Amino acid sequence: MHAWMCETLDGVDALKWRELPTPEPAPGEVRVAIQAASLNFPDSLTIVGKYQFKPELPFVPGSEFAGRIDAVGDGVKHLKPGDAVAGIASSGGFATHACIAAARVLPLPPEVDLVDAAAFAFTYGTSQHALLDRGQLKAGETVLVLGAAGGVGTAAVQIAKAAGARVIAAAGSDAKCAFLAQLGADATINYASTPLRDALKTLTDGKGPDVVYDPVGGDLAEPAFRAIAWRGRYLVVGFAGGGIPALPFNLALLKGAAVVGVFWGEFTRREPKAFAADMAQLLQWYREGRVKPVIDRRLPMRELPAAYARMASRQVQGKVVLVN
Repeated sequence: MHAWMCETLDGVDALKWRELPTPEPAPGEVRVAIQAASLNFPDSLTIVGKYQFKPELPFVPGSEFAGRIDAVGDGVKHLKPGDAVAGIASSGGFATHACIAAARVLPLPPEVDLVDAAAFAFTYGTSQHALLDRGQLKAGETVLVLGAAGGVGTAAVQIAKAAGARVIAAAGSDAKCAFLAQLGADATINYASTPLRDALKTLTDGKGPDVVYDPVGGDLAEPAFRAIAWRGRYLVVGFAGGGIPALPFNLALLKGAAVVGVFWGEFTRREPKAFAADMAQLLQWYREGRVKPVIDRRLPMRELPAAYARMASRQVQGKVVLVN
């Protein structure tokens, strides 16, 4: 097998494409012949030691992939070689093969495209857990999606629409806003050229959004929170903007609003039954055409550094997928 190895925490340039012995699955594991893997924002943090999960060096980065099982370990009864699966891991995806606990793979129906599957669980799972579970979004409410052109953002736009909400999608360029309008957003805001709070007041007749979905953080957080509706829910999803904001607590008091943390990875571990139900719902919506991953680029697995460079340039609309 071949894999991208992270041997030091020195970033993308230090990753090495290595030939390695193909591993055998341990008891309770399966081996997946990987056909596609997607790049997620945490993957850029893991290789510099800045993510919550810190694998022991050396390791293979890549947390989300899809392919077919080609071997099963002892004790695995519900999966067999040839089964199509998506892998939801902490590492191992940027390779030709990976061994993963059987409990961390999602069996796929035949109608699910494997490239779509490699770009599905993390972003759609995060967005569904955030909006419908943590945010309790209801039909007819208004949701603001920050960083809406990225992977979790495009998923959030689609899920909020599927739930019957009005979606205001915010991004950093006119081109991204045009893309989001085509994706189904009811309104868009280019926060690089328009004051976010003023635009939200105009678009909501002064009421503000009921739910704010924020994977960006940084300087956008406070103006978004100042515009939130009474009893609004502010979903803290991540900090792709680089800075962790410090919101004045009096804003939550004045708005009767809630600041709600969203940690999807921990949710999948602590609440496996709820996670399984979420995935079943998302796959049903996929079959119905209500959600579908937006694939920005498909690149050969050997071109992983180019995928990282595209993410760093903030050009990505949806997800970049690496294919074997």
